[in-house]
Amino acid sequence: MVNAGDMNGSGNLMDFLDEPFPDVGTYEDFHTIDWLREKSRDTDRHRKITSKSKESIWEFIKSLLDAWSGWVVMLLIGLLAGTLAGVIDLAVDWMTDLKEGVCLSAFWYSHEQCCWTSNETTFDDRDKCPQWQKWSELLVSQSEGASAYILNYFLYIIWALCFAFLAVSLVRVFAPYACGSGIPEIKTILSGFIIRGYLGKWTLLIKTVTLVLVVSSGLSLGKEGPLVHVACCCGNFFSSLFSKYSKNEGKRREVLSAAAAAGVSVAFGAPIGGVLFSLEEVSYYFPLKTLWRSFFAALVAAFTLRSINPFGNSRLVLFYVEYHTPWYMAELFPFILLGVFGGLWGTLFIRCNIAWCRRRKTTRLGKYPVLEVIVITAITAIIAYPNPYTRRSTSELISELFNDCGALESSQLCDYINDPNMTRPVDDIPDRPAGPGVYTAMWQLALALVFKIVITIFTFGMKIPSGLFIPSMAVGAMAGRMVGIGVEQLAYHHHDWIIFRNWCRPGADCVTPGLYAMVGAAACLGGVTRMTVSLVVIMFELTGGLEYIVPLMAAAVTSKWVADAFGKEGIYEAHIHLNGYPFLDVKDEFTHRTLATDVMRPRRGEAPLSVLTQDSMTVEDVETLIKETDYNGFPVVVSKDSERLIGFAQRRELILAIKNARQRQDGVVSNSIVYFTEDPPELPPNSPHPLKLRRILNLSPFTVTDHTPMETVVDIFRKLGLRQCLVTRSGRLLGIITKKDVLRHMAQMANQDPESIMFN
Repeated sequence: MVNAGDMNGSGNLMDFLDEPFPDVGTYEDFHTIDWLREKSRDTDRHRKITSKSKESIWEFIKSLLDAWSGWVVMLLIGLLAGTLAGVIDLAVDWMTDLKEGVCLSAFWYSHEQCCWTSNETTFDDRDKCPQWQKWSELLVSQSEGASAYILNYFLYIIWALCFAFLAVSLVRVFAPYACGSGIPEIKTILSGFIIRGYLGKWTLLIKTVTLVLVVSSGLSLGKEGPLVHVACCCGNFFSSLFSKYSKNEGKRREVLSAAAAAGVSVAFGAPIGGVLFSLEEVSYYFPLKTLWRSFFAALVAAFTLRSINPFGNSRLVLFYVEYHTPWYMAELFPFILLGVFGGLWGTLFIRCNIAWCRRRKTTRLGKYPVLEVIVITAITAIIAYPNPYTRRSTSELISELFNDCGALESSQLCDYINDPNMTRPVDDIPDRPAGPGVYTAMWQLALALVFKIVITIFTFGMKIPSGLFIPSMAVGAMAGRMVGIGVEQLAYHHHDWIIFRNWCRPGADCVTPGLYAMVGAAACLGGVTRMTVSLVVIMFELTGGLEYIVPLMAAAVTSKWVADAFGKEGIYEAHIHLNGYPFLDVKDEFTHRTLATDVMRPRRGEAPLSVLTQDSMTVEDVETLIKETDYNGFPVVVSKDSERLIGFAQRRELILAIKNARQRQDGVVSNSIVYFTEDPPELPPNSPHPLKLRRILNLSPFTVTDHTPMETVVDIFRKLGLRQCLVTRSGRLLGIITKKDVLRHMAQMANQDPESIMFN
């Protein structure tokens, strides 16, 4: 080897780090990415590919493949997400019916599919056919009576407990990250946080299987939120196949934003709503290119789901409605009242659920997740079975509540007293007085509403996949349907009142209770999630009720205003804060008059800032500094005396660089000088080889002066996605502000516990 005294001869050896080495540029678990650095790396990669493409035909083809890789990933995400959603829908349909009975002709058929194939089904008894038998008919050959009811009741509970126990066991053993909704963590990941394994293959598999089990168990939860997590797992899997995305965390998040759109697209059959949901609710960085790709992924996913046709009605929408009556201006008042109810319910739910989840985290309750799931499932099944509106699946319940009462409807909600002399078209039935079935349905719905409100608070957040969209919509739909029936009967019996006189004549079809259910569902979902634009679009795509956009908008805006009056956080932001994730919400306003010097570290009385010098520290010094501190990186200065800033070195890359240098370069020992300058320092003869680490140095770290207002600093962190920012005065380094420091300061200013922010 050449002596370090011969600087010219040793230059090639010392510059080996100008070649990339394994794992450089990657991040540790539970750390935030550096968006500016990822953007810069992608620009360099793109520039290199463009220049190489002019060298040969093969390089040109490779550049085309690179350009098209994004669209290929979107196609694959859409196909897989759509397929999984279709399979989940079919499996849930079958397993939900399995709790009540079995199809003798083909056990894998659901109740509806079983009776489709029967030739002995009459229109009046379309839910009954010889091929479908309840468990009491199969086991004791009785379909009526107390013993048959008790046996069916008992087996309903047993099936529910089996499904729930299997689900929580699978999550606990194979994929702990498969629990919950997934949307709070997806939002955090898209903001630049790393949670390794959260979007892994095991999580995808277990979440898909357990989602079917928990929805089939009859618990008060939905599959829509978890489907966003499933779609993002698909996005993560396919992006790992292309180096363009696997080696750049910023680009990977563009793919995940599009995957979230595909998830909502298949959850609700709402491709446009999915794109808007990703833009409004989950994405942190959403360039125009991602908008187009999200649209394409949502389109492919919706097309795939439509091809599978899980609902058997050749429609993509879940709750297709076809109302024949326009809405009237006077009805805006009850619509706004439903919006107020949605806002109050959202506030109540968020506060109670967060209090319960905090109790779960801080007490012994959290140590028994399996027991908690079993107890909640048992309570749900025992209370739900006697009431026909809670016994059926929540999606079926919402579908029935949304339905208009046509001449062919057999539901209790449509048990009106008909005029025998009526000769009107089938689709234009006038308002009629309510029959005994409607009154029975009203008190059953009232009981179901109270039950749903209470049980959902305890169900959301357990160690199983649990979505919130469908339970929230069910609460709103029940309240809305009851209000709708009330307004309808008021209009029928008091059509001479001034508010009804102008638009509701006797014998006219004035009020549609199903529309009130739809508006109530939108209001409650908006109150819990604080969505507005995407919510309205999802609702009209979900139902096909395009002409009812104004009532939906009125209810959504009212519910948001009312809920925001009690607290700005939606349920997902509340869970992010509960878990201590470093999420800097774009919607939060910072109006305090503090300065960067008030937040930066070190503060008065603290140890001085840990720094590296450009050419006077040894390998041993650097390793000791890394060992004694847990900082993510270190500023590099000219010298300890001058403290003139040179750049910033990441902790992980320092560790990897020194490890690689020891393995690949002879002569690098503990007392080798580490230098970050272009030229090596003057060293005495016979000194060990110096180690050049300039390549891993960020020469343009983001800096602010000590008198920069924190309002500006917060804005910079939000819009540029920074991990840290250095504070200087006249070029001299004074301190550092990390994302955690910003979040803790914001929490402190809002009179919250700053120690709740646990990650950086």
